[in-house]
Amino acid sequence: MRACLAVGAGGCVGAVLRYLLGLLPVWDKSPFPFSTLLINTIGAFIIGVVSGYAMKHTGSNEYLILFLKTGLCGGFTTFSTFSLETLQLYRNGNFLSAGCYAAGSVLICVTAAGIGQWCILRGSC
Repeated sequence: MRACLAVGAGGCVGAVLRYLLGLLPVWDKSPFPFSTLLINTIGAFIIGVVSGYAMKHTGSNEYLILFLKTGLCGGFTTFSTFSLETLQLYRNGNFLSAGCYAAGSVLICVTAAGIGQWCILRGSC
């Protein structure tokens, strides 16, 4: 039960943070979904940091790790929005943007997760 509460609380915080970041007026003018890319990149970096910490400190509080990884990062990042925005770019005839967004998002987010984990495991952050 405590694990479910940790995940739920983290998900609540992550979803609210995602919503608030998406409200920033800086995103209004662009047809490209920069806000989702930024949110997913930040979330990927955070999950890399948290997983690196959990790997380095095997006695970590399991509920804190669940709160941060599954809850906060799961609620903050958004694969479904990424998928819909890619489809919308494609349907609007922006084929190059759709392809670059899809491939770039995966590359950038996997790299961000790797950098986050590397920083913690190497003690470089």
